[in-house]
Amino acid sequence: MTTDDLILQTLHNSTLAEELRGAEVEALARIITVREYKAGDVIVKQGDNAGESDLRDTLLILGSGEVEATATTGGEKATLHLLKQGDLAGIIGFVGGNVAQVSANVVAKTDSKVLLLDRNRFEALLNSQPAIVYYVMRGIVRHVHGIVRRMNMQSVEMSNYLYRIQGRY
Repeated sequence: MTTDDLILQTLHNSTLAEELRGAEVEALARIITVREYKAGDVIVKQGDNAGESDLRDTLLILGSGEVEATATTGGEKATLHLLKQGDLAGIIGFVGGNVAQVSANVVAKTDSKVLLLDRNRFEALLNSQPAIVYYVMRGIVRHVHGIVRRMNMQSVEMSNYLYRIQGRY
């Protein structure tokens, strides 16, 4: 599979391009680069200052392989999410959030290819193709909403579990 084919296939499997037409997907694909990571490579490291990473203003989109987002709190490592093709990472930095520190590790579990959408290249589309920017941002919001919904469901499940356990004692 060529790099161009990987980019197009990944965009079609991502919330980013759900509302885009063929020519718009191709225009978006032209500003995306691909970076390869080996199994075990740290893509984003927890605790890095946002200004230290070359990916601080970049949206990461998993193209192939397995990538895991983890966090370490209280000495315990917890998996936050196992990304699948088309899943996003680095959203807050990409949308210009004032991120003091990265709150998770993003690590390649297998050899992986990650699509990189640089914010400056993306914002350059505002003048020439504003609809692409609008629809991609809607896709990012849908993706974040899905994450929040999943986390809320997990929180409710955990609360219910703890409530049932407390009732036994």
